[in-house]
Amino acid sequence: MAFLEVADIKTYYGNIQALKGVSLTVEEGECVTLIGSNGAGKSTTLRSISGLTPPRTGSIKLAGEEISLLPPQEIVGLGICQSPEGRKCFQRMTVRENLELGAYLRRDTSGISADLNRIFELFPRLDERQSQKAGTMSGGEQQMLAIGRALMGKPKVLLLDEPSMGISPVLTERIYETIEQINKDGMTILLVEQNANFALDVSNRAYVLETGKVSLSDSSENLRTNPEVQKAYLGT
Repeated sequence: MAFLEVADIKTYYGNIQALKGVSLTVEEGECVTLIGSNGAGKSTTLRSISGLTPPRTGSIKLAGEEISLLPPQEIVGLGICQSPEGRKCFQRMTVRENLELGAYLRRDTSGISADLNRIFELFPRLDERQSQKAGTMSGGEQQMLAIGRALMGKPKVLLLDEPSMGISPVLTERIYETIEQINKDGMTILLVEQNANFALDVSNRAYVLETGKVSLSDSSENLRTNPEVQKAYLGT
């Protein structure tokens, strides 16, 4: 039994079917990535898992427990936290307030304090800007904040949606170094990323999504050398 198991989910936006039977698994401590073109269903898959756009049919299980019918706040409480596409930081709130909001469902005060310090170790820029309004920071800094906010929920599974979108190459590299580090520390990660080079570098396994379906799955190492993947997603 996989730690996170998604089985044949079909998700709609109104009458438009976005996912046409997506299945995937993530083992505890693993980093798995979803790659594919725009509109393939990558972000919808994460939104389905987190309950923001629940599937109409299919199954989503965390540690053997069915969660597909639960509201988003209960899914967060069970340990699935998402850093969303576009970051979605609270612009008028400070860095510290954004991070504290990520721990809203927690009651372990000492643990929250320790995790806050850990976030500042992972992202020193956030430590330097604790009292700064999130909306005045760069896109890369806001991405660090979005990841930090998700980590403050003390996730069992961290969902990362397009962490490199719209940010400089230098900060992208810094963020991916951090993703690799937290995975090595034991964090289970499901990563959606259009930059397949970065995604395959940090992940153990990968799924290729095309028009709402999984078209290919393999180890990241094997997919990196797959001619079709190289041509379509790696620019080679």
